[in-house]
Amino acid sequence: MAKEDSSDTPVARARAAVGSTGIRRWLSRTARALTGSTLTLTDYDPRRHDRLVTFDGLDGYEEVDRYWVNTPFAFISINYDPEEAEQLYHVVEPQLTEFENELLERLFEDIRGPLLYREDVADDPEDALRSELRSRLEEYGVDIAEETFYRLFYYLYRSFQGYGRLDPLMHDPHIEDISCDGPNLPVFVYHDEYTDIETSVSYKPDDLANFVIQLAQRSGRHVSVSDPVVSTTLPDGSRIELALGEEVTPRGSAFTIRKYADEPFTPIDLLEYGTVSRRLLAFIWLAIESNKSLIFAGGTAAGKTTSMNAMSMFIPPRAKVLTIEDTRELSLYHDNWLSSVTRERMGDSDITMYDLLRSALRHRPEYILVGEVRGEEAITLFQAMNTGHTTFSTMHADSVQTVINRLENDPINVPRPMVTSLDVLWVQVLGRSGGERVRRAKTVAEIEGIDQRTGELDYSTAYEWNPDADSFLESNSALLEEIRKDRGSSQSELLQELRDRQRFLEYLQNERITDYRRFTAMVNKYYADPDEVMARIEDRNATVEP
Repeated sequence: MAKEDSSDTPVARARAAVGSTGIRRWLSRTARALTGSTLTLTDYDPRRHDRLVTFDGLDGYEEVDRYWVNTPFAFISINYDPEEAEQLYHVVEPQLTEFENELLERLFEDIRGPLLYREDVADDPEDALRSELRSRLEEYGVDIAEETFYRLFYYLYRSFQGYGRLDPLMHDPHIEDISCDGPNLPVFVYHDEYTDIETSVSYKPDDLANFVIQLAQRSGRHVSVSDPVVSTTLPDGSRIELALGEEVTPRGSAFTIRKYADEPFTPIDLLEYGTVSRRLLAFIWLAIESNKSLIFAGGTAAGKTTSMNAMSMFIPPRAKVLTIEDTRELSLYHDNWLSSVTRERMGDSDITMYDLLRSALRHRPEYILVGEVRGEEAITLFQAMNTGHTTFSTMHADSVQTVINRLENDPINVPRPMVTSLDVLWVQVLGRSGGERVRRAKTVAEIEGIDQRTGELDYSTAYEWNPDADSFLESNSALLEEIRKDRGSSQSELLQELRDRQRFLEYLQNERITDYRRFTAMVNKYYADPDEVMARIEDRNATVEP
């Protein structure tokens, strides 16, 4: 038998690859791997450990903001380019050495399998990954600092339980939308302070295609070249639109994520952002309590669903509420609330919004909230209005007249006499004021009936946004007079009720009660005993005045 060429042994190949210094490190690691090692780990403490992430700024940019999104692993640096007059959303994560990168690649392969078979992963995935990572490192016999352990843990957790390189953006509460238009292009986000802004995140073609497939799988859906477009919802409620390959998106795979807010906006949040005035809120609150039906209209990203969700927090506490949506967006803190979501693309077993709405009427709800009306379900919705159910819904439209035209024409086709069962139309816009993009309730109109002379639908404007002064103009309300008669109140009593509710909302705003649970609890207290609540507010105001 021929003698083995000594220059082609594994050791020789390793020596040739890493040199004399590197081979000593390689042999040392190999020896430790044979005997194993023991890692001593403590919880990360910035007072005792080195920083896991560092950032000295970007050349040619001025940093204007910096904040954590996943302490202590990732933060965001907002930078301004004075030459281009543009801002950049820069993601800062732990930097790995060459050795740490090699270690991470091996860990990906060695940990993935065992994690699938661990019974405790579902209960505490973070603890399960930490345990598995520690076992593998001790098995390798590597000698690493605790900081290296946490850096490796971050990237493994980001890959297995998070959203990969998009994970910091998904953790950022300031981001509403994430948009990737193709490979080798920067991901863009809509930031609640910096609006549309380019990020430092991008994908190579294969990485992007794989990520789109992963997003679909995470949502329980399938995307392929034969079925390249998918609209679905992530487990956290975020809405996603996916496109795979170049069949429908010539530049390559793409995705858009409309993030789901864990903490929904309250009416106080809308006040803080200037979307509404206290007077307008008091009016809507009274209308909702009086079982008036509303439609919230607006263009894409105008915030119509957000406003509808916030206004629904005025629903009386014991009323039965039923919500119907294509994708889960509404979030209420209401004891008597039944939530339902459509199920599509399941062949003959599709459950549409029309199906859910017909079923909803058998549950005898007092308030029905429909995510968006766009087809045959609108007829059933207006039938529900005519039979005494209070309904809220949203529509894509930028004016009162556009809403009416859409309701009366294809594909919705609601008969004009049925449209008169609608009480209030709220039109919201994403506009500009003071050089900034703002969301405002542009028009709040009241449906008054059919003009006997012209046969057209009559409506009047109760509130209108003045963009020049960024204020709301108020007109006489026929609906308030109708509410007054229904309540059996005098004009002075009704006006006093509106003033009380404005003071109540002012108190909540001053106390910064923006948590939707606390806000709903306070509204429920007002419903239970308004006189006592107002007396306490008056007493509190008296004690703080000089």
